[in-house]
Amino acid sequence: MKRKLLSLALCSVMAVGLLAGCGGSSSDGSGDQAASADSVAEAEEQISADADAGSGELISVGFAQVGHESDWRTASTQSCQDVFSEANGYDLSFVDCDNDSAAQLEAVRSFIQQGVQYIIIDPIVSTGWDQVLGECSDAGIPVIVIDRTIDDSDNYTAWVGSDFKTEGLAAGEWLAAYAEKQGISEINALVIEGTNGASAQIGRTDGFKEVADANGWTILDSQDGDFTEDGGQQVMESYCKSYEGQFNVVVCQNDNEAFGAMTAMDNAGVTYGVDGDVILISFDACTAGLQEVQKGTINADFECNPLAAPFVEEIIQTLQAGGEVESNEVYVEEHWYALPDAIVDFSVNGVAQEMTEVTDEVIEAQY
Repeated sequence: MKRKLLSLALCSVMAVGLLAGCGGSSSDGSGDQAASADSVAEAEEQISADADAGSGELISVGFAQVGHESDWRTASTQSCQDVFSEANGYDLSFVDCDNDSAAQLEAVRSFIQQGVQYIIIDPIVSTGWDQVLGECSDAGIPVIVIDRTIDDSDNYTAWVGSDFKTEGLAAGEWLAAYAEKQGISEINALVIEGTNGASAQIGRTDGFKEVADANGWTILDSQDGDFTEDGGQQVMESYCKSYEGQFNVVVCQNDNEAFGAMTAMDNAGVTYGVDGDVILISFDACTAGLQEVQKGTINADFECNPLAAPFVEEIIQTLQAGGEVESNEVYVEEHWYALPDAIVDFSVNGVAQEMTEVTDEVIEAQY
């Protein structure tokens, strides 16, 4: 097609030249010949550029996703599929790794074999990556990590995601301020953690515990609910039996775990939320989570923004243009949500935090 366009252009230029020659000019023709040569060269260059621009070559991207365990994960996947679509100029190879670390490593190696131009990884766990990222580097494929972090290698181009420890600190500092407002002097908390070894689990656990230790709170127990509703329900059922009447705070490290914990507490006759005996804290702030905040069943929800794909695309487009990524860490914007009575003043590391009131409009705009 490129050759055909070039031939047509050259024919047009030659036709113009012939018409000029038949015009009866008294010159010796050397100027016209030079002009024709220049025109041919310009036409060849322009058509070649146009053909390249319209060639329709897609940028190939491989995405190894954690799985589909939560509403947050579904939103993250949809965001990547929307951004890296064929209509937007991409050929996306997507693998749902179903929370299997071995399958995720295999998926990345498959992308290398396919010869994709870029690889996106949301790592199931934060370790075990050094070798495969080295293989990506050897193949000359830039890797962009999203959401969770990788701790045993820095062999990637950039990371895009959330500050998980700040989320945990925010939840703790909010609880301290809210408990003081409510006149609650003693905190006995139960924690339902996310997948063990995931950076989100580590950061939220460490952040909340730091505030708990500073305030002399008691964390009665902390167990892995694997970021799933079933996991949250199973852990909370066990808690309700083992710590009956002993706890007044439950911290769930994502909304789906909170939904499961609510079912378990309902079945056990434990009241929670704004009018209950137990303060329920959650993370992610997905649409369904904010709906529970609006109902008063979740006291506060701390957002983990799943929409990393637009930031990743900016990085890819920068690399495609031959540019350099200014920072290898990109933090997405996040918010903390509650109803008016639970909106309190607090700070994280000396920085005053803003809280967002949950309204119909806020829910409508959420992922």
